Amino acid sequence: MLPPILFEDDALIAFDKPSGLLIAPDRWDKARANLMKQVHARFGSHVANVHRLDADTSGVLLCTKNKPALDFVSGQFQAKTAKKTYHALCYVPPVDAAMKVGRVARDESGRLPDEFTIDLALGEDESQPGRMRVFKRRGGKPATTLFRTLERFHDRRGRAFAWVECSPLTGRTHQLRVHLAAAGAPILCDPFYGVPDVQLKLSDLKRGYKGRDEERPLIDRLALHATALTITHPVSREPATITAPLPKEFEVALKYLRKFAAPGGGAKG
Repeated sequence: MLPPILFEDDALIAFDKPSGLLIAPDRWDKARANLMKQVHARFGSHVANVHRLDADTSGVLLCTKNKPALDFVSGQFQAKTAKKTYHALCYVPPVDAAMKVGRVARDESGRLPDEFTIDLALGEDESQPGRMRVFKRRGGKPATTLFRTLERFHDRRGRAFAWVECSPLTGRTHQLRVHLAAAGAPILCDPFYGVPDVQLKLSDLKRGYKGRDEERPLIDRLALHATALTITHPVSREPATITAPLPKEFEVALKYLRKFAAPGGGAKG
């Protein structure tokens, strides 16, 4: 079944890709389902994706319907004029713990800054195939991401979380995930670059929680969503912005975080 269509005309079609769905065939497991196989079966092999998302990332995935559109839109990604906006829910460990994760981006009070930039080259981790790492001196490819901390939260256990807007200026594999981990604020539920065993549950936020004994986390997938993509349309030559709504689990988690864990709210601020 194809994901929901966010936008479609004679030149473009955009999908709201769910978390867990590959864009293209997997290098190691060719039998795994992938979006483009479904797209080609439905619309024809001439439809092409102009960018990629990690399998575990949800949100806007743009395709073109003809070669002129493909060349025009792909050129914008190569020239870095396509604007990509993501949102991530991050775990922000104490500074001493964050030092073990990587570089630390913090303001004078120890918080994640309102705005910060990570400019670290990335390349494949030779010791862990399929994963990426920071190259501080030689090797890797240039990678730059702009970040804005939109909201900060503390749960009843004193753990800090942040709702972060991410604007990658380059498009390296796992760029946002590695850059946020390097900043000392890994994305929640990131199995590669996150902090193991950190889960966000309603019982961590709401005093007197009386739910089920086997409580499920509010988010149990990579907490990263491709919210918006802005390009110049290949036909009209006007700016076109395509947006994907937040997944339901993100909306629910943010609702409870804002109610019980925001500064001045029901939990320690």
